Amino acid sequence: MKAAQFFAQRDIRVVDVPNPEPKANEALISIEWCGICGSDLHEYLRGPGIIPTKERPHPITKNYLPVTMGHEFCGRIVSAPSGSNLAPGQAVMVDPRIYCSNCSRCDVSSTNACRSWGFKGLSGSGGGFSETVAIDAKLCYPLPDSVDLSLAALIEPLVVAWHAVEISGISDWASKSVLILGGGPVGIAHIYVLRAKGCKQIFVSEPTSTRAAQNKEMADQVFNPMTENVGDRSRELTGGEGVNAVFDCAGIGRAMDAGMDALRYKGTYINVAAWEAPVVVPLMHMMLKELTIKASMAYDDKDFKETVNAFVAGKFKGVEKMVTSRIYIDDISTKGFEELVTNKDKHIKILVTTHKDKL
Repeated sequence: MKAAQFFAQRDIRVVDVPNPEPKANEALISIEWCGICGSDLHEYLRGPGIIPTKERPHPITKNYLPVTMGHEFCGRIVSAPSGSNLAPGQAVMVDPRIYCSNCSRCDVSSTNACRSWGFKGLSGSGGGFSETVAIDAKLCYPLPDSVDLSLAALIEPLVVAWHAVEISGISDWASKSVLILGGGPVGIAHIYVLRAKGCKQIFVSEPTSTRAAQNKEMADQVFNPMTENVGDRSRELTGGEGVNAVFDCAGIGRAMDAGMDALRYKGTYINVAAWEAPVVVPLMHMMLKELTIKASMAYDDKDFKETVNAFVAGKFKGVEKMVTSRIYIDDISTKGFEELVTNKDKHIKILVTTHKDKL
């Protein structure tokens, strides 16, 4: 079958690989759509980082590069274990995580922080940029016919945001104000999740004009941190108090400074970004306002189930706007990864398929 595999920096090739052979607990999925994630792009430009090498194979899959990429994928069941709730032809969204199920973290359902965590599409054992994949049946979430399968791959980035919003510890969103740092795909996913939860005010700090225009369609206010004081603007719009929570989807020092300035007393700062530089916390903001700092790591089983249910229920109004391009797998290098390198700000989510008839 066809699969797009990572060999080295800026070296992704569409190659022929053996068809997967499902284990007794696994379903075989015919993949329809798979999104290109920011972590995929990071690996493409600077990897291998998460992707295992021969010197350090993944502890669970035992695989190393080249690996088939893609972890934001949906499709239809080809075959499934007897006794599962899956049947051939059933549309499914797939939780792509790999975890051991027996470490101290998995024992308390914190599978997102498994000591041997990994992802299909990054850690070996197949991925979404291919024709089929075999995966534990319990990680396949059936979707009703009412769900547009051409959009279902968006569930995975929405789950990332769902987890971050959940661990904030805030529940009464109808009375809360939020600032999102960075208006890229992850930041935009946070807008959709916060809207679904009824958040009162959503502000975004985003310096690029193209990204700002995308966010203005969904957020209440978009600030340009290059020309505006984000803290002052946040206080102006919240009765002088500042926002209740900040979701950092940027991972930049100056953005963190502005975000902590924008928080009200006893506000919560949630880091979602993967920083490329050491984090220097603005101590005066943190101390004088007694701020809480939290970090969000992927998502767990509960987050995935809840996000799928919200998606099926139509809670993410306008989510189709996240899809800015659809491409065939043969073009994944030029119209996918290189397109994001050249025109990153023009895109929110590029979806890839192995089915020409879906384009």
